[in-house]
Amino acid sequence: MNGLQRFMGGSPAQVLLRLVVLSFVVGIVLSALGVSPADIVDRAVGFVRRISAMGFGAIGSIWNYFLLGAVIVVPVWLVIRLLNIGRGRS
Repeated sequence: MNGLQRFMGGSPAQVLLRLVVLSFVVGIVLSALGVSPADIVDRAVGFVRRISAMGFGAIGSIWNYFLLGAVIVVPVWLVIRLLNIGRGRS
């Protein structure tokens, strides 16, 4: 496995196929929840504007956003890693 494949987690074609399928599934879920791409972009722009408007007070908000995301991301990552260990991958 070369450096690019190690970085991507497999061959570029396999990774692209996985990303396409995952994007499709997530798109179906978000559509069912009534979320559009414009909503996500608008919220991201609003987030950046709020952070810039708050100045140094933004550090506390950034920390809160980090913790809020970490509550979801870290357990999902841990489960994925544990499932991969069960399959013999590291």
